[in-house]
Parts: sequence; C-alpha cells; structure tokens
Amino acid sequence: MQADISQLKDAVATPGSAVSRWAQYYALTKPKVVQLIVFCAFIGMVLAVPGVPGWQDWGRMLTACAGIWLVAAAAAAFNCLVERSIDARMKRTAWRPTARGELSHSRALLFSGVLCAAGAAILLLAVNALTLWLTLATFVGYAVIYTLVLKPLTPQNIVIGGASGAMPPVLGWAAMTGQVGHEALLLFLIIFLWTPPHFWALALYRAEDYRRAGLPMLPVTHGNAFTRLQVFLYTLVLFAGCLLPFVAGMSGYLYLFAAVILGLGFCGYGWALLRNYSDALARKTFRFSLVHLSLLFAALLVDHYLA
Repeated sequence: MQADISQLKDAVATPGSAVSRWAQYYALTKPKVVQLIVFCAFIGMVLAVPGVPGWQDWGRMLTACAGIWLVAAAAAAFNCLVERSIDARMKRTAWRPTARGELSHSRALLFSGVLCAAGAAILLLAVNALTLWLTLATFVGYAVIYTLVLKPLTPQNIVIGGASGAMPPVLGWAAMTGQVGHEALLLFLIIFLWTPPHFWALALYRAEDYRRAGLPMLPVTHGNAFTRLQVFLYTLVLFAGCLLPFVAGMSGYLYLFAAVILGLGFCGYGWALLRNYSDALARKTFRFSLVHLSLLFAALLVDHYLA
C-alpha cells in the first residue's frame, strides 16, 4: 500500500504531463479507501445471494460495484476539495493536488459531480432505486455531514460519522435483494465498531498533524492516554460484535475461528498500545486493523460457500 501511494505521489508531483494530470484526478478519489469500500460492498452482495451466483448475479454485482465506486470516489474528491486548506497543513495529506493548488476548485468540483452523476445513473438504471438512495445518503453522510459538520466540531466525529463508512455491505445487500436484511445490519455494525479503533490508532501517531490543522481529534482534545484507552475498549466491543454473525446463524465455524483469532490480535494490539505507547506501535495497530477487516470479511465469504 505504501509503495502504491508513493508512486501516486511521484506521478502527481511530475508537472506538465498527461500522466501527472491523470494522477492528480485519480489521487482525489482516495483509491485505497475506495477499494476497501467496494470490497466490503462486494462481500455484502455475495452474501445476499444464496448459493453460487449465476451469470446474471455476477453482472449485477459488477454493475453495482462500478456505481458504488464512482459515487464513493466522488465523495472522496469532494472531501479533498473541502479540506484543501486543512490538507495543506498536514504532512500526511499535503501532497494531494487540491492541497498543492494544482487542481482548481472548479475542476475538482466538476470531477466530483461527474463521478457522482455517472454512479447514480448506473445504480438507478441498472441496479435499483433503493441502492441509489442509500448510496447517495452515504455520500451526503461522508462528504457533507462528516466533512463539513462533525470533523471540525467534535472529537466524536469519527464515531458518529462512522455510520456512513459502515454502509458498504448494506449497499451491496440492497443491490442484490432490493431490501436491507438483518444480516446486512450486522455487517454494518461490525464496520461501525471497527472504525474508531482503526482511525484513532492513526490519529495517535498523527496527533501533531491534526493539532497543526486545528482539528479536534480525540488525541488532540483528550490526550494520548485517554485515546489509547478508548482504542482498547473499542477492540473489546468489536470482538463481541464480530461474533454476532455466528450467533445469528449467518456464518459457520470457519468464520468463528477467524473472528476469534483476528479479534484477539486486535485486542492484543490495543492492550499493548495502552500499556506501552510508541508511534511505531500505533502505526502497526493501524495497519493490523486493515488486515483485520479485510480477512474477517474474506472469512465470511469463504464460510458462505463452505456452509
């Protein structure tokens, strides 16, 4: 992941080339974040289909993934536009083309609008109206409510705003069934509980960045020790939440085994972070959180076909 981001930064920083301009627009979409969003939506789609998907199912899945990708990318681009001055003050995001002033406001806004319109059209015409409206609600939740309202005002921004980030499996489920089942809500809950310890681990070792940007992230407003405690407590709650698909009969023992092992690993990182903090450990915790969610959902997928 770091290598991919470094290559993208290099391409963005190469002035005057077609590759550079393409890379600038591509960077606005936050590709790694959007890939995880689409992956979680795809898992929701597959789990919503009993048995092995047929060709028609696969066609619908690919179409829905394309529509969701476009709207998610539009939300990311809008976020980059709105937060350009904040990004410019943060080491982690100062390379973004909007932060560097390499893309005009009008171009970034037009790019976001085109992506959103294209994604919305695909979802409405080729998937279903419910998926369209849920996806647009997610766009508003992230790009407007989280970015413009919650993030600059409250240290609980990532907790409340995490609802929009937890929507992808619900979108996927709705795309295949035309409704929101309780199974989709369980997947929503898992991501909702996963988001705070994932993001606060990042915020811990980037605290000075957020302080310099004037954002009220938890390590800035409540300190390092309190944030570490919250990370650990959330990993415990997340551990319990990840067992719910098995308890509800949605998955089998393979998933249960993966959930326990991955959950213990995340709790272990949270405990180590609480006992003996270092930026390096916080970075490892953040990276493990990505592995945790990816493997957890992959285990759900494999278990679905082995059941």
